[in-house]
Amino acid sequence: MRMKNRVAVVTGAGNGLGREHALLLAREGASVVVNDLGGTVNGAGGDSAAADQVVQEIRAAGGSAVASYDSVATPECAQGLINTAIKSFGRIDALINNAGILRDKS
Repeated sequence: MRMKNRVAVVTGAGNGLGREHALLLAREGASVVVNDLGGTVNGAGGDSAAADQVVQEIRAAGGSAVASYDSVATPECAQGLINTAIKSFGRIDALINNAGILRDKS
């Protein structure tokens, strides 16, 4: 996987698998848009701290990243995420759509 000088958008990147995807892409040389609403597992609330922490980790390791707190629930909401990527890095080369709400029920 060669991601040097590429731009990757990762939804749900504040925790779990999304976080790991974002960190790996950054280690591989990608500039990363870290998207996370910071809500609870049932979708309530919102907090920028999770996305901000991942951005700080990437930057501390010498990578390039910005945070996005936009919802991806509808195309209209997701447009903000796309706008952030284009404004920050000029393009999008990869998208990992990891965002989701955990409904841990049988």
